Amino acid sequence: MKTSISLKHINKLAIPALISGVSEPILSITDTAIVGNMNLNATESLAAVGIVGAFISMLIWVLGQTRSAISSIVSQHLGANQLDKVRNLPAQAIFIITSISILIIITTYPFAHSIFKLYNASGLILDYSVEYYRIRVFGFPFTLFTIAVFGAFRGLQNTYDPMIIAIIGAVTNIILDVILVYGIEGVLSPMHIKGAAYASVAAQLLMAICSAYYLLKKTSIPLKLTFPFNSQIKNFILMILNLFVRTLALNVTLYFATSFATDYGKNYIAAYTITINLWFLGAFIIDGYSSAGNILSGKLFGAKDYNSLIKLSNKLIIYGIAIGFILAIIGGVLYYPIGTLFTKDPEVLAEFYNVFWLILAMQPICAIAFIFDGMFKGLGKMKTLRNVLLFSTFIVFVPILFWLDSFEYKLYAIFIALTFWMIARGLPLIIKFRKLFLPLSQNN
Repeated sequence: MKTSISLKHINKLAIPALISGVSEPILSITDTAIVGNMNLNATESLAAVGIVGAFISMLIWVLGQTRSAISSIVSQHLGANQLDKVRNLPAQAIFIITSISILIIITTYPFAHSIFKLYNASGLILDYSVEYYRIRVFGFPFTLFTIAVFGAFRGLQNTYDPMIIAIIGAVTNIILDVILVYGIEGVLSPMHIKGAAYASVAAQLLMAICSAYYLLKKTSIPLKLTFPFNSQIKNFILMILNLFVRTLALNVTLYFATSFATDYGKNYIAAYTITINLWFLGAFIIDGYSSAGNILSGKLFGAKDYNSLIKLSNKLIIYGIAIGFILAIIGGVLYYPIGTLFTKDPEVLAEFYNVFWLILAMQPICAIAFIFDGMFKGLGKMKTLRNVLLFSTFIVFVPILFWLDSFEYKLYAIFIALTFWMIARGLPLIIKFRKLFLPLSQNN
């Protein structure tokens, strides 16, 4: 049966994926908003959440690439009517990735103090960073388990069930954040930043349990580990290795951005924390359509339907740009109220308002980059994604950041460099995609 690429079908995949994807930054944004409004060392706590959030995001993005690899393999086999050949792959992938996550806990927990010193954290900010991380890190295996299960669902063209799971996790996190951070008078003492960490771990555990339940109930994919390894495991590992290098490059960007902001002072890192989390939120909203591109491109590629693949890319460009402009307009209308949701500190707000417009301006650019990023993941072209990120990080972002920093542009330097980074990520992918598939579509 021919795969539909109508707006209705794209939205059927994209909107649940959008809601599901937004749950990831909502965990961090909730911590940011709740912690930023505490009555005890709110600015230092906000800075600590930002620093730890950057490090945990690095770990999740490095190992969470299992979702894209599983989705790509499953969707391509679904398109080729060969799903039985990879039915045991997700369980094997989950085993590999959760084992690695446990090793990471063992190796980072004792060295948390040294790790966050590398981010230029010191004094109370460093103490809070260590305290927050040593709780939040225990949610890491649950998050990776959930991400891998979501990859299986996406490969099966199902974004609805992951959306339900994500909503459950986000709501749980918000409720527990309020209760644990602020406490309940006469019942529970405020736990401050530790409460935010416990809330996140509890939400991640619940999402993992729900993911296992939905996968076993709604699909024929088992979670029981079986051997020998699936014949596609080599392809899976190669995808992961390419995405691993790609994500390391991505996190070099985040490391330099966070490190520079921290070095500028507590007001700058606090403002940067708010701004970058809002950027992540915008990225994950756009990622709904990127996910639709990921899901559909893998199936169309497996079915060798290149004409539809080209049409899909053209449609997603239009939808993505439109969403980018809508996000920019909404952010512009709510420019000043948004800042006060996260902090009441006038010095932090002043720095935030100085640079937030840059985040809004880059939204349409981000849309193009993220959509083609998703499509290339669905196609399994991880080597191309790796090379593009290496180029955009080391040839574009890092030199521009250091150059602008030399003029003491501070947060301007970071976010202008990020804008050029996004341009350098999107443009080469468009050129490469059309070079690959326009000739194939003409022969199709």
